[in-house]
Amino acid sequence: MNNPFLPKPARLVAVREETPNIKTFVLKPEEEFSFAAGQFAALTVPGVGEAFFTPSSSPFVKEEIEFTIMRVGRVTTALFARKEGEVLGLRGPFGKPYPLEKFIEKEVFLVGGGVGLAPLRSLFLALVAEIEKYKKVYLRYGARTPKDLVYKKELKEWAGYKKCDLLLTVDVGDATWKGRVGVVTTILDKIPCDVRNSVSVVCGPPIMMKFVTKRLLEVGFSPKDIYLSMEKNMSCAIGMCGHCRLGRYFICQDGPVLTWEQVKEIEDPFV
Repeated sequence: MNNPFLPKPARLVAVREETPNIKTFVLKPEEEFSFAAGQFAALTVPGVGEAFFTPSSSPFVKEEIEFTIMRVGRVTTALFARKEGEVLGLRGPFGKPYPLEKFIEKEVFLVGGGVGLAPLRSLFLALVAEIEKYKKVYLRYGARTPKDLVYKKELKEWAGYKKCDLLLTVDVGDATWKGRVGVVTTILDKIPCDVRNSVSVVCGPPIMMKFVTKRLLEVGFSPKDIYLSMEKNMSCAIGMCGHCRLGRYFICQDGPVLTWEQVKEIEDPFV
């Protein structure tokens, strides 16, 4: 009988610095580990503990799995001290993925903020791998400063992808920055897709998600077509402990991706 709390070994094969406090960790699981974009997993640092993250790599790549993580607590601080070659633990995947079958023949409007681009990167890579299925993919992404943008090299490459449209912004520019300046909602003044045949996926800080959702509703997106990454503090990841409850939903089981239609009646769901 499989023990859902038992992590499987995964070797840390590379670490990439994205920003001063965000790194991408590349793991090679010793056993096959498959996931779909939007699902999450528990990453264990032996002797320290585990924390939950959504993979940032393509779900079509099976040999390795990537997590882009901000250093914010005890486990992530310990993780940042780990070296290539060390063995970590991995359990999952958990939760429900993005329903890509509902995105087919539609325009997909992605909005991310800060390290919230990590789950969207996995989704973006899944979409562009089969871009013929979708009408167009838009990505709107913002960070606090140019130094805080993750995947800087990839963002330049993605801008040239077929049927993709990218627009970036930073809250505060500097001498190197020639792009838009302002919070993410400032680049949503014009939403070029046909909202009658589009879906939107939003991931980022709660306050950003709140105002992005408000803007999407203003321009006519249907509540059922706005997908939100409602990540909460999780513990068991299998719906037993109740730590991640949001209204009648358990984020670890019913989410982490929920539509605005599902959460709109919950008092301030972004807290």
